[in-house]
Amino acid sequence: MVNPMETMNVRSSQFAVRSSRESSPAHCQRRTANQSGFTLIELLVVVTIIGILAGIALVNVRGAQKKAQEAALRADLHEMRKAIDDYYADKQKFPGDLNELVPKYLRKIPADPITKAVDWETVQNQPGTEDSPAPEPTEAEKNGNEGAAPGIVDVKSKARGKTSDNVPYDQL
Repeated sequence: MVNPMETMNVRSSQFAVRSSRESSPAHCQRRTANQSGFTLIELLVVVTIIGILAGIALVNVRGAQKKAQEAALRADLHEMRKAIDDYYADKQKFPGDLNELVPKYLRKIPADPITKAVDWETVQNQPGTEDSPAPEPTEAEKNGNEGAAPGIVDVKSKARGKTSDNVPYDQL
């Protein structure tokens, strides 16, 4: 004969097993229904915002690159002009070629930051003009070496276009 207590234990254990089995799928369904997550619309909004911010950053980076190139161009022109002046102060004549400035006055002729090439426009001294009167003859000229080239008095960039300040590159 079956003991009623055993039956009750079996039933309660079966109930417990059934209960855990039955409640498990329901519990999972409830969890997924209440589970917090992102919808497709939320993800699209976030991706759109990130895209807009990246576009703004890209525009600022491009502007910063152009300003850095312009600053480098101005600095290179300043250094080469200073080297030309130093050359003139030492030798009392202007250099005939930019390569005469290397290595004493410049380590090397820099590349134009805009064109990325060593192609500077040189301005030759024209002795005896109204803007630049002829300098006193140097010792070499006094000794009969008057056929010497007038020399480079200035350098300019060959880059086309304008700076962010609306100044043409060749007028810096």
